[in-house]
Amino acid sequence: MFPLRGVILLPRSTLPLNIFEPRYLALVNDAIAGERLLGVVQPEGDAGADESPAGRDVRLRRIGGVGRITALQETDDNRMLISLTGIARFEIARELSSDMPYRVCTLDYGRFRDDFVRGAGEDDVDREKLVSVLKTYLEVNELSADWDGINRSSNELLVNTLSMISPYGPEEKQALLEADPLRRRAEVLVALAEMEIAASDTESGSTIQ
Repeated sequence: MFPLRGVILLPRSTLPLNIFEPRYLALVNDAIAGERLLGVVQPEGDAGADESPAGRDVRLRRIGGVGRITALQETDDNRMLISLTGIARFEIARELSSDMPYRVCTLDYGRFRDDFVRGAGEDDVDREKLVSVLKTYLEVNELSADWDGINRSSNELLVNTLSMISPYGPEEKQALLEADPLRRRAEVLVALAEMEIAASDTESGSTIQ
């Protein structure tokens, strides 16, 4: 398991990670020697402010995402740059006793079996609404985007990638991770963006009609 605050992993989307701590270098080495699978899960909110708290007594969220290492590069300063491609979300069934420097858990995928089906629920996503709010959000925050890439993306890839890269805090990220089905995750994304747009308009003195 790789506990990371503010980070989620969703099916078919890619998460780049910079690995430098000895415990996680060992984790990656062991993963690539096996099935190349890693679980990403957030620490609980009361576990301090560290991005990846040390110690086995730190409580973990029950729901995370498992992914396969699909790219790996070793650097001259003993780091590893990896890409994790999401497979499915999970619930932690139990944590195992282990002599490894990292944490090991057994996982239950039953609640998220549809994650193994590429594109499940895509047709129910209101893509027009999502893209419209995304354009407004980018304009308000003076940001740009690769619209050619967005227009080519499937609904699943668009919703899951936006959820992962969204600039929200751990609680909002966890809400996006747990939202089901895909349509609901898109609706949460839209609601979060609209709240931020409304807050920006209020601060600037304008009024949303």
